Amino acid sequence: MAWPVYAADPAVWGEGMMVKVRPDDTTPGSSTEVRLTAARNEFVSFQVALHGGDLGLRGVRAHLPGLVGPSTLTGPDVTLYRQAYLTILQASEPGQPLGRWPDGLVPDTDEIAREPRNAFPFDVPAHEARAVWVDVHVPASAPPGEYTGTVTVEAEGGFQRQVTARLTVVDAAMPSTSSLASAFPLLPTQVCRAHLGRSECTPAELQPLLVRYQQLSLEHRLTQPKLYLTRPGPQGWSEFDATWGPSLDGTAPTRLSGARMTSVEYAGPFTAGGLEAFAGHMRERGWLERAHAKIGDEPFDALSFQLVQATGTLVRQAAPGLRTLLTVNSLQLKRNAMESLVDIAVPLVNHLEGTTPDYLGDQSPTYADFLSRPGTELWMYQSCSSHGCAPGSHMPENQPGSGWPSYMVDRPSAKARAMQWLAFLFGASGELYYETGALLPTAWTDQYHFGGNGDGTLFYAGTPEMIGGKTDVPVASLRLKLIRQGMQDYEWLKAVSDAGDPAFARQVARELLPNAWQVPDDGALFDAARLRLIQRYGELTTGNPAAPRMGGAPVSMPLEPQVPGGPGQPGGEGNANGCGAAPGVSVAGVLLWAAWALGRSRRARGRRPGGGPRSSSRHSRSKRVNGAVPRPDAAP
Repeated sequence: MAWPVYAADPAVWGEGMMVKVRPDDTTPGSSTEVRLTAARNEFVSFQVALHGGDLGLRGVRAHLPGLVGPSTLTGPDVTLYRQAYLTILQASEPGQPLGRWPDGLVPDTDEIAREPRNAFPFDVPAHEARAVWVDVHVPASAPPGEYTGTVTVEAEGGFQRQVTARLTVVDAAMPSTSSLASAFPLLPTQVCRAHLGRSECTPAELQPLLVRYQQLSLEHRLTQPKLYLTRPGPQGWSEFDATWGPSLDGTAPTRLSGARMTSVEYAGPFTAGGLEAFAGHMRERGWLERAHAKIGDEPFDALSFQLVQATGTLVRQAAPGLRTLLTVNSLQLKRNAMESLVDIAVPLVNHLEGTTPDYLGDQSPTYADFLSRPGTELWMYQSCSSHGCAPGSHMPENQPGSGWPSYMVDRPSAKARAMQWLAFLFGASGELYYETGALLPTAWTDQYHFGGNGDGTLFYAGTPEMIGGKTDVPVASLRLKLIRQGMQDYEWLKAVSDAGDPAFARQVARELLPNAWQVPDDGALFDAARLRLIQRYGELTTGNPAAPRMGGAPVSMPLEPQVPGGPGQPGGEGNANGCGAAPGVSVAGVLLWAAWALGRSRRARGRRPGGGPRSSSRHSRSKRVNGAVPRPDAAP
C-alpha cells in the first residue's frame, strides 16, 4: 500500500530587521508576532517573511493599514517594501555564500512623490523564500503607550496569513537632526546616467533629482554634503538658496520635521575667489559652522602631503573661518606637521583601533592634542580596507562571528550597524563615507566595486521602468536602513551619557564591540544592547526634572519586572521579538526577557546567528564573555 504524499504548505512569519532573508533559505519560521520599542520621532523596522512550500505562492500582496493605540500611526508613517535581490557572483569576503542577497527596497508607496509603485504583487516560487520590509515612523506628536497593527498577506487561491506588530512608544522624543554629523556624498554624473541615460544633464533636469536624494538621506538621518552652484554670481547663489536652503534650514518636507543637513562641503574649484565667495555666503546664511573644505583624500607620501599643505594654506588665507577636512590619522598629522591646517581629522576605523603595530588598542587618546585646539573635530570612516580593496584580497580579521564594520551587501546586517557605536566609543563627532552612488546606473544588477558588493553604492535608481509610477525617485537599500538604525542607536548612547551615566553607555557599547575589528555577526546583540540603553535612560530621567532629556521628554516606564510569556506579556507563543521589548521592566527584566525570547525564536527557526542569511544548519550555544546577556545562538 502506498503512503499518502503531503505537500509542505506555504508559510508566513514575522522577522526582526537584523536577519537577511535569502531566497534559498530552507527553514520557514513560525512566529506570528513581532515586538518593537521606539521613542517618538524614531523609525523602527521589521520584516514579514514568506516561504513558498512545495507549491509556491502567486500574486502576493501585503497590507498594514496602521498601528492603533493612544493614536493611529498610518499614512506616510507606515511604508511597506518588496525586497529585491542582487545576484552576487564574487563574494566581498571569502566564505560568504554567492547567489541572491536582499538589498533594494521597492516601496508600495514611495516616500518622496507619494506615488503607488509596483512592490506588489509578487510571486514566491516553490521551495524559496521572500520578504517584505516594513518601516514605521513614530510621529513626534504620538502619545506614549502600546500600539498594535496587523500585516495581512494574501495570495491567489484564497491564501491569507497575518502577522501582528506590537509597538511600545516610550515617552522620549528623538531629535530630527542627527547628533552625529555625516557626509555621504553623491555623484551628480551617476544620477544623470542612472535616471536619464547620459552623463550630462541640465540643472533643470538634475536639481530635482538631487533634492529627492537629499530628502531621502535626511529621512535616514544622513547628509549628502556636496551642493553645486548652477552658475556663478548672485543669481547662482539665489538659485542655490532656493534649491538647498530648505535642507540646510530644516524646512524640507521630510517626515523628520525640522531635519537639516549636518555638513556642507565646498564643491567648487580651489581658487581664492571661489573659496571666499563660498565662505562668505555660508556665513551670511548662518551655515558656516557646518561648512568645510576637503583639502585632500588619503595622502600617503611627501608629495601628496605637500599638495595638501598648499591647499590648506590657501583655504586659511582666502576663507578664514571655513573649516578644513582631511582623511588622515594622528600619526600622519604629526609626522607631516599638518595639525594647524586641519580642523576635521578623519581617520580610517582601521586606524582608530586596529591590528597592525601602529594602531593596536584604542587610538582616540592620540588625538587629544589635536582636539585641544578650539574648533577641531574627530570624524571617522570605513572603506574597502574593511574587506580588501583588490580582487581576491581580504582582511584576515574578518573571521566568522567577528570582523570589521562593513556596508557590503553580502555581509551580515550587524556589520552595517556598528560604525555609529564605534563613533561613540572613540569620541568621534561625525562619519564620512566616500560615495553613495558609485554604481548607481547598474545598482539593480551589479555593485561589485573595489573588491566588495555595494562599496560606494547605498541607493538604487527608482525609475518608472524599475519600480512603476510616474516620477523618478531614489530607492533605499536595506543597508541604508541599517545605517539609520545605527544613527538612532547613537542617539540612545548619547542620551544615556548626557542624562548622567556615560560609564554605563560605554560599558554597553564595549560589551557589544570588544574592539573595532570584532563586530559580531549576531544582530540580536545590537537589539539587546539598545534595550538596555532605553531602560537605563528611563531610570535616569523618570521623576528627575533636572536630567537632560532626549528631545526634551523623559522615558516613562514602570520599573516592576514582568514575567516573559505570561498572560498578555511579551514572550508568549509565536513572538519574533527581533526589534524591541515591552515596557515596564527593569534592566534585569529586559535582559532576561530579551535573552529568553530571542533565544527561543532562534531555537524555533534554527537560523544562523544575527544578520547573516537564514539557514537550517545547527550551531552550538555560546555566551558573552564580558556581559550579562547570553548570546541566543541557535541550539540543536
